[in-house]
Order: sequence, then C-alpha cells, then structure tokens
Amino acid sequence: MTDTRPYDLVLYGASGFVGRLVAAHLAEQAPPGTRIALAGRSRERCEAVRRELPGAARDWPVLTADSGDPASLAALAGQTRVLVSTVGPYLRHGLPLVEACARAGTHYADLTGEVLFVRRAIDRVDAIAQETGARIVHACGYDSIPSDLSTLLLAERAAADGAGPLCDVRLVATARGGFSGGTIDSARAQIEAVGQDRALRRVVGDPFALSPDRAAEPDTRQPRDAAPPTRTADGRWTAPFVMASFNSRIVRRSNALQGWRYGRSLSYGEVMGTGRGPVGAATALGTTAALAGAFGALSFPPARGVLDRLLPAPGTGPSAATRERGWFRMVVDATTGDGRRYRATAAGRGDPGYAATAVMLGQSALALALDGDRLPARAGSLTPATALGGVLVERLRAAGHTYEVVAVDAAEGGRG
Repeated sequence: MTDTRPYDLVLYGASGFVGRLVAAHLAEQAPPGTRIALAGRSRERCEAVRRELPGAARDWPVLTADSGDPASLAALAGQTRVLVSTVGPYLRHGLPLVEACARAGTHYADLTGEVLFVRRAIDRVDAIAQETGARIVHACGYDSIPSDLSTLLLAERAAADGAGPLCDVRLVATARGGFSGGTIDSARAQIEAVGQDRALRRVVGDPFALSPDRAAEPDTRQPRDAAPPTRTADGRWTAPFVMASFNSRIVRRSNALQGWRYGRSLSYGEVMGTGRGPVGAATALGTTAALAGAFGALSFPPARGVLDRLLPAPGTGPSAATRERGWFRMVVDATTGDGRRYRATAAGRGDPGYAATAVMLGQSALALALDGDRLPARAGSLTPATALGGVLVERLRAAGHTYEVVAVDAAEGGRG
C-alpha cells in the first residue's frame, strides 16, 4: 500500500457512543503527524465530536459516507491505509464496508461480537483481501482481544518451554461495567436473523463456525458455551459468560489460521466468575437465569417489543462515572500435552465494553497504521492474534493493560 492516500487512519462511526471514545483515545495516543480523519453519515455530528477533542485533533478532517451507499464506502476506503468501524449492528450494516476495504487493499478493524457477520465476511472477502494485501481484523475490543491474545501468549510460552501443544484451556472472566444499546442491538440482529433462517442456528451453534477449513477441524469435544453454574476446586462459583459463544470461535479460528499451532486437541471454553460462598452461588444462579430470560425474550417477538422499551436504546451507553469505575480481569488456565500448566492474566481499568474497548480498538488501529513492518505477514480475514499478535500485546501493555503468563506449580489447586 503506497503513501499516496491522504490518510493513515479513518474512524468510521466517530459520532456514535463507542466512536467518540475511540476518537478521544486516538487524539491522546496517536503520534504527531499521524494523518487521521473522522467519518460518518452526518458531517455535523462528526464535527461536534471533533470540537470536543484536544489539541491538533480539532483539525482532523471530517468525511461523510453512508453504509447504505456502496459508492460512498468505496470512496472512503480508497482514501486511507486503515479504516476502523464502530458502526453496528455489523450484520445489518457492516458487510458493504468490509467488502470496500478488501477491494481497495485497505486494512480494516471493528468491534463485532457477531458470529454470523464474521462468517459472512470471511466467505465474501477473505480471498479478495488476500489478493489485495488487506488485513481484515474483526473482534478488536473486549470481544475478543483478551481471550485471543491470552491464548496466543500461553501457546508461545508452552512452545518456548518445550511443553508441547495446549490441550485444555479455560478462561474465567470477572468485570465491572455497564450496558450499551448498541451491544443489545447487535444481539437482537443476530437473533432475528436466526429466527428468519433456521439453518443459521446450526452456524451459530457450531463451535468451529469461523474455521477457515471446517472439514479439517479435529473432532475434539468443546465445552458448552452456556455452561451451567459450577463450583471450582478452590470454592469459586462460575456462570455462563455471555461472550463465550463468540470469543471461543475467534480463538479456534486463530488456532486454525496458524496451522493449529496451539494444538489440534485444543479444548477451549469460557465462564464468568461470580465469587465464593452463598453469595457467589446465588449470583451464579441469578446470572444464568437472567441470561436465559433475556435471550428467550429477544427470540420471541411479542416479548422483544416489551424488552425494547426497558433496555438501553442504540447509541447509548454507561455514564462517564460508570466507565471510570469499571475494570476487567480474565484468568486463563492451560494444560499442555505433557501435563504442564500455565496461567495467563489479561486485565485493565475502565468499563470493559467501552473505556477498555476504546483502548483496544484504538491501539489495534494504530498497529495497523504504523507497525506494518512488524506485524505477522498475513492478509485476508484475520483475528487480533493472527493479524497483530505480539505487537498489539506491547501496545496494550504500554497503554496500561496487563498481559502476562506464568508457569503454575503442579501442586497448586484451582483456578484464579
């Protein structure tokens, strides 16, 4: 990709809830001279976001494009080396932009947590992007960077120690944060699609739904996405993790894209930690019931209408105070082929879905724009681990997030 394009990075959806947070992060973190533009459907709204930014960012150009106008998206993609999109639900609005970037040879990153969207994007643009050299990188937020990078680091450490491939990997997530209308709208879009085409239910339920070669996948049994409440050996209770059904498929895609580098017998699962004792047990049971009820209501049109009036609307999200108080911590335990054990920890301050996600997406964008010569030599439809790898780990550590791996003594019991 040549430097004749006027921009290094364009943020599309800059006036949305997450878009504003990503713009603020880029304004603080992008090196001087990085050519950044804001883009969206409304020039006025993007200009309003720009006025809130510090320093030189107030001079960033504003571009307009509409997800329903392929010509405007093609023009937008052709002006930049990297295009970052926060415009969802991606299943409804995202495919034309991904295709425009793939055809233009423009690197792309998004925040999607939608299995059906990623599967359709793979089928539509992977071959095109490989030909043009574009890196199409999905899931560059709390979905699914901590999961994806932690597993990569575990596999690298085990390989360096000669411990053999990963066999059993389990992530336990704990976090504090709020809810966004955009996230709920993305879940609604996927549920509606499955309701309209029952064949899609099999895609969503397939643990290898995002594999580059489904027929070549091993028959290793995978954990249930909606694992029932469980008490671990050290007395901690866990409940289903709402993001497990997406994150796990991203991790498995990363494994396959690297020639099953993590191990062909990899079993990977995720749950949410709810604490110890009676309070932990009650929280696990309540969380399980709440998730089942919410997904059931979203799947039933009459109940969906009632739920829509109660849940946050698209374009809204947690308050600044809630975002500031938030945090996330993901502990990932792995056992290797020779029985050795390792533990990865990914953690950070800020509401995981918004403040922390803005850091993750912003740093992913900067890695694509500025670190091309250090990134893995891959193109096509990729994952954070396969497109950005250790470069993104370095960036996130520098931004204040924790990514570490330690060997666990065989005598130590339980998980953190």
